[in-house]
Parts: sequence; C-alpha cells; structure tokens
Amino acid sequence: MPTLKDISKLTNVSISTVSRILNHDASLVVTEETRHNVIKVAKELSYKPSKKSIHNEHYTIAMLHWYTREQELEDTYYLSIRLGVEKACHDLGIKVVKIFYDDPKPENTYCHGAIAIGKFDHKEITAFKLLYKHVVFIDSSPDDNQFDSVVIDFESAYLTSIKHLQNLGLIDIGYIGGREYTHSLKLPIGEKRETFFKNYFKSQKKIYIGEFTIESGYNLMKQAIQENNLAQAYLVASDAMALGVLRALYEANIHVPNDVSIIGFNDIPQSAYTIPPLTTVKVYKEHMGYKALNLLLERIKGRTIAEKVVVQTELIIRKSTKEL
Repeated sequence: MPTLKDISKLTNVSISTVSRILNHDASLVVTEETRHNVIKVAKELSYKPSKKSIHNEHYTIAMLHWYTREQELEDTYYLSIRLGVEKACHDLGIKVVKIFYDDPKPENTYCHGAIAIGKFDHKEITAFKLLYKHVVFIDSSPDDNQFDSVVIDFESAYLTSIKHLQNLGLIDIGYIGGREYTHSLKLPIGEKRETFFKNYFKSQKKIYIGEFTIESGYNLMKQAIQENNLAQAYLVASDAMALGVLRALYEANIHVPNDVSIIGFNDIPQSAYTIPPLTTVKVYKEHMGYKALNLLLERIKGRTIAEKVVVQTELIIRKSTKEL
C-alpha cells in the first residue's frame, strides 16, 4: 500500500505538506504546481488515505484545563475526561496542545480550535475567544447560543439516586458536597447537585459543604458524627469525597450500609474496591471527550449553529447502600 512517505519522496515535498494538500487544507500556502504534482502522484500510486488521516491529520487543537495538574490527580473526574479527548485525538490523528491552569504562558502555537475542560469565568472565556476561532466546553455551558458544550444531566442523576434510597425505605437523606470558585474573582460557582438537593427536599438540614477532596469528605463526615446529626443516607458529590466519608464512618465504628448508606458520584476505578464497594453515579467521561472532539471538528468544517450535548448517567449499585 502506498503511503504519504512514498508520495513525499517522489514529489520532494514534506510528509506533513503532502497530508495537508490531500486533506484539502485551505490554510496551507503552496504553489499550484506543487499542489497539482502531489495530487497527480497520489492518483498514479492509487493512494488511499487511512481512516485515521481523512480530514483530521493536519489539525492541531488546544486542550484547556480549569484544574492544575495537582488538582487533577486529587479528583480524577477531569483527568478521565482529558484522557477521553486525548484518545479520540490519537485515533483520528489530531495533535493536542495541553494547557493546564498553572502552566506558564504557552508558546504561540496555531490551533484550529480548543476544548475547554471545566468551569471558566468571563475573563477567561473572553481570552479564549480571542485566541481560538472555535471553542467547545466540557462540564460547563457558558453561552448556549455561542458555544458548543457537553454537560451531564445532574438533575436526572440525583433524582434517580434519591428515588433509589427512598425505595429502600431511607427517607432521612443528607448531602455532602463541595464548592468550586472562579479563578479571577474567586466567586463561588453554582453547584447543580446541591441546588437540586435543596429544592427537592425544601430544606438545608444535614447539608455539609467543603471541597471536592478526600480530606474534605473525611472532615465533613466527622463533623456530622460529632454533631450527632447523622442521616440514614448521604448523597456525596464526588467519589473522592466519598472515600473520606467512608473512612470517617469506619473510624467511628458506624457500619455502612446498615447504619448509614452512601452514594458517590463519578464511578472512579477505586470505587469498586472500597470497603464496602461504593454505590455511585457513573459518568461516561470518555464519551464526553469523544463528543466534544466531534463537535469541534464539525465547527472547524463549517457548522455555525451552536449545539449542547447532554450526556446521561447511570446509577451503579454496589454494597454501600442497603439491599431491597
């Protein structure tokens, strides 16, 4: 099978330029003679582009992270999304420039578009618009009319979780969650799970708010235990927090699920190996990454109408909640 390398040798044109010519890259500046010669040789060799290279090999995209590298390791939710984007890019032959929040100012590398993972403030979004023609957001939707986005249906996820607990006869349900803040103004970002919980129960009792970390989950549950304010069950806003919650309950000799049932959120790999294994809401993070990349490619190729993709979740029932 002839390759790009074969065409490059016969035409004395670099492999990357050959690829961009055959992929009809309008931004490429070459002479008509060079373009014609490359196409002619490709036809003579009966060259057929691989599925991986069709229309994508010449693209470079920026991946913008709301988290720092350290934060990403603490709660692997965004890490899993990033890996989903990276895998999709690898499968399609797309180059990725990764930019974390704590990185120094990146080099001036041209990118065809960007995928922004996390929740960004107005100042950051304005900067993105100046740097990138197309931006797709994952886990936030700052402007449905302007930007494509991929988000989770948090409300449906929590309604399913609450109904599951209620079907088990658990009526007294508490919430342990975290808050996130904008980078520039340090303002709290609305937490849809917390808002839904408060609206559903019309109460703020047995609600404990900290950070999305193991340590915070541990400290918040210890606080609830010390205040003698335990609910029959808790919705915990991340699996990382749930790891700390389980540790605090274990140290207090409070049995899960006989005394307290726990439901986490994210379904990180460790969730299946906690004691007891954690019931949790599975988020299809890799799928979110793939969808975001597909949206970005559609934008690059000419779509002008903004789209918002809402990805459903699944309640994974393990041993941290009572059985029927």
